[in-house]
Amino acid sequence: MGMTMTQKILASHAGLESVKAGQLIMADVDMVLGNDITTPVAVKEFRKLGINKVFDEKKIAIVPDHFCPNKDIKSAEQVKFIREFSKEMKIENFFEVGQMGIEHALLPEKGLVTAGNVVIGADSHTCTYGALGAFSTGVGSTDMACGMATGKAWFKVPEAMKFELVGKPGRWVSGKDVILHIIGMIGVDGALYRSMEFVGEGLKNLSMDDRFSMANMAIEAGGKNGIFEVDEKTLAYIDEHSTKEFKVYKADPDAEYEQTFVIELNKIKPTVSFPHLPDNTREEGDFGDVPIDQVVIGSCTNGRIEDMRMAAEVLKGRKVHENVRCIIFPATQKIWRQAMNEGLFDIFIEAGAAISTPTCGPCLGGHMGILAKGERAVATTNRNFVGRMGHPESEVYLSGPYVAAASAVTGKISSPAELQEV
Repeated sequence: MGMTMTQKILASHAGLESVKAGQLIMADVDMVLGNDITTPVAVKEFRKLGINKVFDEKKIAIVPDHFCPNKDIKSAEQVKFIREFSKEMKIENFFEVGQMGIEHALLPEKGLVTAGNVVIGADSHTCTYGALGAFSTGVGSTDMACGMATGKAWFKVPEAMKFELVGKPGRWVSGKDVILHIIGMIGVDGALYRSMEFVGEGLKNLSMDDRFSMANMAIEAGGKNGIFEVDEKTLAYIDEHSTKEFKVYKADPDAEYEQTFVIELNKIKPTVSFPHLPDNTREEGDFGDVPIDQVVIGSCTNGRIEDMRMAAEVLKGRKVHENVRCIIFPATQKIWRQAMNEGLFDIFIEAGAAISTPTCGPCLGGHMGILAKGERAVATTNRNFVGRMGHPESEVYLSGPYVAAASAVTGKISSPAELQEV
């Protein structure tokens, strides 16, 4: 029996000719990632190992992004702790305020992850890098510590699911709508410890930013990882951003998949996940009348330049509703500057939105956008669990940038098509 993309990457990094689903392996890793929440725990575990050097100073990235800029004394102390560790270990890829971005947008932008890599990160949305044809997955802080020490990690080879994408998305539909549609279809545990592999002729109609958004949310379906077949768009992105060596892995024709789904992109409508799980989805026309208090556009899911452009397209010449706070978070300094230079900030400010430095803050209820009791937010983030963005009795509705921006204008959950009708 042949192997999937994920299985081929894992076999190569384990020094094996082949692997099969369920097999336990130890594999070399190309990048170990941590942030300001998970790295302090990993450092403490690293110290317990009794060693004084990381396996490779170039293959570790530490990005304080969740509570940064530091929101309080505790978060400042945590960042100081990992800053000092990074200096001591001579870790090259430590990115703080002024250089930092949201980790899962920053690493691909800086070319630190690429096709064929094995990447582990002490953050569940590390699966983002599957958009580049890498195997990337979230791990615990102890695994991060061992990865920093040895350059290796244990894995159980996942079973696989194939998602064959066909056709072209319609107006106002982005990769975020596609992945929300898929999660709504299979459920939050529909891909539990499986590899979600995206292939098909419809790939050519999805941008890299679309793919990053989709791979990012593989974990919201329970997936071990999400991975996209490498094509010309992937190679163009790699050529622009990275000088690292890479290898393209394609699934064998007889690779084994537990399930196969055909996703007709042209049939997907703007989609919103209602509280309190990502699979509680509704399509355009079924949103109902849901007034909102806040809109957040950004995060590791939708803070890239195309997301900024989508929001600007809707907000241009319009005003944010008087009852709504609209906060926009470009995901990295580079994206921030590009959005500014393209005039998108002028559109946002004239509409009445606020623009923030790159941060994960509001996504996890950290800071810079916390919800009070009874408040509702439309957010381009990736989770809408109880209390995710603040008070346990607040509500989060997940959407793409188009719906988020339109909702900011109308003051209720809306699709951009509704604005065209006014």
